Amino acid sequence: MISTLNKFKKAGMSLRPMVSSIGVNSGSKMLKHRNYQTLTVQYRHRGILSRHSPLNRSIPFQNPTIYQTRNVGFLVGRILRGALKIRYLLLGGAVGGGISLQKSYEEWRDSLPDSKWIKDLFPSAEKVDSFRGSLMDLSSKFRDSLEGLDIDPRLKVFGERKVSELRAWFDSRLEDAIKAAEEEGKEENNKVTTQGISNGLNLFYLAVDSVSDVASPVVRAESFVTPTGAEKHGEERKKTENMQQKIDKMQEELMKVQLKYQKELEKLERDNKELRKQLLLKGHSGSANRKIKKSLIDMYSEVLDELCDYDVGYSTHDHLPRVVVVGDQSSGKTSVLEMIAQARIFPRGAGEMMTRAPVKVTLSEGPYHIAQFKDSSREFDLSKEADLSDLRKEVELRMLNSVKHGKTVSSEVISMTVKGPGLQRMVLVDLPGIISTQTTEMETGTREAIRHMTQTYMSNPNAIILCIQDGAVDAERSNVTDLVAQMDPQGKRTIFVLTKVDLAEENLTKPDRIRKILSGKLFPMRALGYFAVVTGRGNKDDSIAEIKQYEENFFSTSKLFNREGLVPSTQVTTKNLSLAVSECFWKMVRETVEQQADAFKATRFNLETEWKNNFPRLRELDRNELFEKARGEILDEVVNLSLVSPKEWEEALMKKLWEKVATHVFENLYLPAAQSDSSGTFNTTIDIRLKQWADQQLPRRSVECAWETLKEEFNRLVEKAKLSKDHDNIFDQLKAAVVDESMRKHQWEDKAAEVLRVIQLNTLEDRSVHDKQQWDSAVQFVERSVIEKLEVTEQNLNNLVGPSRTQQWLRWTNATAEQKEHAAVKNELERLLFSERNHPPTLSYEELTAARRNLQTNGVDVDNEFIRQTWHHVYRRHFLRKSLSRAYECRKGFWMYHQGLENEQVVDCNDVVLFWRIQQMLKVTANALRQQIMNREARRFEKEIKEVLEVYSQDREKKEQLLTGRRVQLAEELKRVRQIQEKLEEFIKSLNAEK
Repeated sequence: MISTLNKFKKAGMSLRPMVSSIGVNSGSKMLKHRNYQTLTVQYRHRGILSRHSPLNRSIPFQNPTIYQTRNVGFLVGRILRGALKIRYLLLGGAVGGGISLQKSYEEWRDSLPDSKWIKDLFPSAEKVDSFRGSLMDLSSKFRDSLEGLDIDPRLKVFGERKVSELRAWFDSRLEDAIKAAEEEGKEENNKVTTQGISNGLNLFYLAVDSVSDVASPVVRAESFVTPTGAEKHGEERKKTENMQQKIDKMQEELMKVQLKYQKELEKLERDNKELRKQLLLKGHSGSANRKIKKSLIDMYSEVLDELCDYDVGYSTHDHLPRVVVVGDQSSGKTSVLEMIAQARIFPRGAGEMMTRAPVKVTLSEGPYHIAQFKDSSREFDLSKEADLSDLRKEVELRMLNSVKHGKTVSSEVISMTVKGPGLQRMVLVDLPGIISTQTTEMETGTREAIRHMTQTYMSNPNAIILCIQDGAVDAERSNVTDLVAQMDPQGKRTIFVLTKVDLAEENLTKPDRIRKILSGKLFPMRALGYFAVVTGRGNKDDSIAEIKQYEENFFSTSKLFNREGLVPSTQVTTKNLSLAVSECFWKMVRETVEQQADAFKATRFNLETEWKNNFPRLRELDRNELFEKARGEILDEVVNLSLVSPKEWEEALMKKLWEKVATHVFENLYLPAAQSDSSGTFNTTIDIRLKQWADQQLPRRSVECAWETLKEEFNRLVEKAKLSKDHDNIFDQLKAAVVDESMRKHQWEDKAAEVLRVIQLNTLEDRSVHDKQQWDSAVQFVERSVIEKLEVTEQNLNNLVGPSRTQQWLRWTNATAEQKEHAAVKNELERLLFSERNHPPTLSYEELTAARRNLQTNGVDVDNEFIRQTWHHVYRRHFLRKSLSRAYECRKGFWMYHQGLENEQVVDCNDVVLFWRIQQMLKVTANALRQQIMNREARRFEKEIKEVLEVYSQDREKKEQLLTGRRVQLAEELKRVRQIQEKLEEFIKSLNAEK
């Protein structure tokens, strides 16, 4: 028996590493799996940890011989059987579970956000290490208690089989669960939500449950241990029970924390949802109020915007009040305006010119601190640095766009509105700073342009002049004070502002100098009030709040402005300045606005009287309304293209096409082929040349002909419309420009030329005249074409040789010497042709020599080139006369042509057949082009006209260029004056109601 137990012992020792590895791997996978509790239930249900498993000692041993003869061995076997169960499951699970618990906990802990309140919910690493150590001690002590036990070989084999089956089943289940967990983890990666934290806590609970499940068999295993280690195992059982209690307590605490955390999250979510709802409702109500209610200053600003674009044609000038901010460059003008507006809204530069155009800023009070351009719907939130940056970029971009053609400054006004709590209502215009030196980067005349612009704005007798003077520079270097003194010598509408007084206090050695400036005794100018302000600390990134705080601190601690009392407190800070400027502005508005309204009322009366006297039967239509009326007429005329009959289209196309190709037919086809000696040679030459022509030039020329015909037909419809009694010639220039631009853009379809090429080739290959009617038509076509060419040729020849004797007597004109020489050459060449009727088209050298000698005999000395020049016209006339004679002879030659009896001796009608082929080609081409025009090109042309009209409708300069005349100017001015008067009356009504 002892030897048998020793064998079992040796066998058990060899299985420990394998069992431990299985336990570690299994434990780690069990801890990583979210549904380990379910797996554990399945594990028990299969009988591995159940009391009813095959290894349970309540089931009798299956070998009856051993049961009867070896009672002691049977008892030991039953004990070893229970020990083997504990050895494989308890030891492997405990050791592997402890290691996997630490690893899983550390991985899970690292994946959580770095939040202290979450860390406080979980046990520290020291506690986990202590717990793992206790498990390790428990397993080592239990292993020592089993050192003296031997295992039955059959029991060993049975246990190994069960362990392998358990491992295979458990690994397959865990792999499926891990894959599912990984896929689910990808979707919820980096999201710290209530569900994510709950899953993490559940993972920790699973780890604790696994430890408890592994530790629970320890209690049951005590009954399987031999009686010799009962006391030792009793202590281990107490430790295990205590540990189980601690784990249960930890689970309860964690559950409470989890519930508390979930409740807090739900509460925060409810509060957040309610808060967002309130903000949205408040935002909607605020925007609705801003749209419905129009403030007094906004109404006044709209009047000024209308006046900016008003073209003054009478004596009515824009004398409405506004605050004009003037000063030397870099004196702090823009900074003062920003302090009044309480926002850094303008771009800033280091010593360079930043204000290149007038910027009209309308300040008004509102619940939101926002800015908006006149021609834009976007609102810039001035409480956000991102919107402020965008606003500054937009202002800079608009200034650069206003400066055109290389200019440095522009008179184009940039209009914007700034609203915010506590802002004083007024309209300010920031002008470019006055410069004393013009640099090379500036356009010539920039200094004078700035001074002229400044004088123009200050010349308004109702404008409030806000004169900005840099306190950090010497007073003798000021340019703006002299200019202001010239425009407002009495100082009735000027407010003087001294900036950078903090630097002035540091640099001045005589404090009394600042007192003289602010009392009006130093500069040669007068003002309603004098103010000292601080608009910055030299740092462009300072906010308005920081600058205001710095300004208040400076004036409260300044030796000059506080302690010595040189300047009253009412003359310092931008806040007092803003109040004073606003009060002066509204006082000027109330005193002058009704006077301005009366002036515009008188202007309106004068304009209406002029219109009634000059255009009594016409409505007052401005350029936009006239353009829309012209648009309708142009589109109506495009529609009339569809009313042109197919016959008219084909006749126009044939006529235009023959004009295009007539020269080519005579010069490149008919004349060269007519020099042949036989009909076969003539026809061969014609066939070759016709094919080359149809392959290369004819389709393209046909498309050009169709394009020109379409344009001519449309112009014909336009001219026809001019004959109507309702025609308005004010649209003629616009219509012509639209048609020209549309035709320039119009491109014929590419496939049209290819279609024409096939049709024309097939038509030109046919040389059979089918009936007498076609023959007669071809003869008439030859006669008509030859007569037209003959008339042109005779006209050219007459111009060459000069007037005849009869014309000289009748018109009192004389021929020049050159014309007399051409006339002598013509007479000599005509004698040559009379002697040889079928002369070739060129002169031989002998003929040229003979002609020169005959001319020299008559006293005319010319060279060969001079003779050839005259010969060209003489021979062409001779050839055309012969062709016309043959055409007359072929009028009755259809029967001989049809019977094939024609020959050179009887009658030669090859030229009639040629012109019949040309005529048929013209008819087929005209029909194909007519179909293309009526089916596709007319609609495409209408679409292009609409596109051109749409482009012109958005181009103000184009409309001013094409719609001109006193009628248009008068209607435009009358409409603008009415708008200004209506807005002024509305403003005055609201102003009186506010009083």
